[in-house]
Parts: sequence; structure tokens; C-alpha cells
Amino acid sequence: MSHASSGLPIGRGLVYLIVAGTTWGTAGAVASLVYRTTDLGPAALSFWRCATGLAVLLTVRLARSRDAVRPTRPSTRTAVSEPLLHRALRVGATGLGLAVFQTAYFAAVRSTGLAVATVVTLGAGPVLIALGARLVLGERLGRSGAVAVVGALAGLGVLTLGGPGAAVRPLGVFLGLLSAAGCCVMTLITRAAKADSSGTSIGVFAVTSVCLLPFAAAEGLLPHTAQPALFISLLAYLAIVPTALAYGLYFAAAAVVRSTTVSVIMLLEPVSAAVLAVVLFGERLTPAVLLGTLLMLGAVAGLAVTEARVPA
Repeated sequence: MSHASSGLPIGRGLVYLIVAGTTWGTAGAVASLVYRTTDLGPAALSFWRCATGLAVLLTVRLARSRDAVRPTRPSTRTAVSEPLLHRALRVGATGLGLAVFQTAYFAAVRSTGLAVATVVTLGAGPVLIALGARLVLGERLGRSGAVAVVGALAGLGVLTLGGPGAAVRPLGVFLGLLSAAGCCVMTLITRAAKADSSGTSIGVFAVTSVCLLPFAAAEGLLPHTAQPALFISLLAYLAIVPTALAYGLYFAAAAVVRSTTVSVIMLLEPVSAAVLAVVLFGERLTPAVLLGTLLMLGAVAGLAVTEARVPA
């Protein structure tokens, strides 16, 4: 089953979202390591993530354009042309949403810890997106969708109870909610456009980098660290995997998959973060963590089945 405006099958879009959500789960852990080894602030870290991710995307685009030497066959599908002004406004608003989403999340991680920041951001996100999709896009949540959202949020709650303790600070909670709002705006705009997203990532990252530059400069663009090689490695990973790759997959999939489904699949982020904590940091996989993970994966599977039954 494929969407008429983008040509991406919904099944492949679901796979794209699962990969994006899983890799995003590593971004918070990388941010925590950066904070421990450097004096870089959240705005500067978000700027370098977007700027280096933009460089990676531009390099890939240039390589593809050089390889495209054979003439392409004419497309039999009717392309959906988007007015230039509409595209500019869409990319600009999405870039601003991404700037808020990333920077507020990194700031929440520094303020109240990785566990609380992730739970607040990813717990509020599905609720805001579901409400926004109902009010703005007219999407019906449905009984199965409501059950899946509740199950996913319940999984998040159980996962939090099983995770490491962290001090809950009001500022960190507010920043997590602000990050969720940025994610909501970004998701709804991408879904509402239903346009070809081949150049969306590059445009969005360019806008986000420009928006973050003055705030990053105020914090300090160049970090002070005793481990420069580690910082460069962390930044390279952050730019390539959970940024250039994950957001490229996300923007392609969010145009064809319902917004509520997108929001719940993105709850895979704390699941991958929990797995990372066990594998790399030796944290114990408690029964609560295991139960929360199973609840969230069950919600994702349920929404995937529901999405496959919805006409394009």
C-alpha cells in the first residue's frame, strides 16, 4: 500500500520510523557523555548536531548527483507540486520546531537527568500529537489507537519506575514539555503537507542551524575538554546516525503514516535508551523495565497492524 503523493509504501514507512526511534534513543546518552567530558551547553550541542548533520546530508546529495549519469525514465505517477512559498513556510516552521525539540530536550537532560527528561518528552509527545491531529488534521484516534496510546504511556510509566533514580526538577519538566511541543509541531506539519520530502531534511537542518547559531555563540561554540578525540567521535556519531540517517527516514515516513502512529512508534526511543544502559553501562534490567519495554513494543505492534488496515 502506498501513498499517492510520495510513493513510499506504508509498511516501509513503519520500518523507517522504527529505525529512527531506536537510533534517537542513543542521542540522550551521547548528550550525557558530552556534558560529562566538556563544558558545551545544550544550544551549542544542538547546533553542532544540526550543522554537522547538514554537512553529511549535503555530501550524500552531492555524491548521488554525481552518480546519476543515466537518464531516468519518465514517471507514470502524477506528482503533487507544492507552491514555493508554501514549501518555504513548511520547511521554516519545521526547522523551528526541530530547534525547539532538540535544544529543549538536551537542556532537560542536563537539568533533571536523562530518565526524567526522556519520560516527560516522550510521554507528553503522543498526547499532544494525538490532540493536534484530531483538531488540525481531523484524524480519528479510534478505539484501537486510544488503547495503544494508553498502553504505550503505561509502559513509559512502568519503565520509569524501573529506571535509575533521578531528581525531578520543575525546570527540567517544563523543558521536556517544551520539547514535546516542538516535536508535535514538526510531526503535524510534515503529515499535513503530504508532499515529496526528498529535500525536506536538508532545508530543515539549514533553518535549524541558522536559528540556533546565535544561542550557541552565546553559550560558546568551541568546547573545552581534556578528551578532544572522544568529543569528535561522539559528535560524528550524533551527526550521522541519530541525525542525518534518523531524520531522513523520519521525514520520509511521517508524510505517509498517521500522526498518532508516528508519535507512539517514537516511544521506542526510551526503550533503546534502556537497552543501551544495560549493555554499555551495566545497569540491571529490573522486572519493571522489562514489563515497560514489553508494553511499549506491544503498543507499537498494535498500531502497526491498525495502520496497515487504514486506506491510504
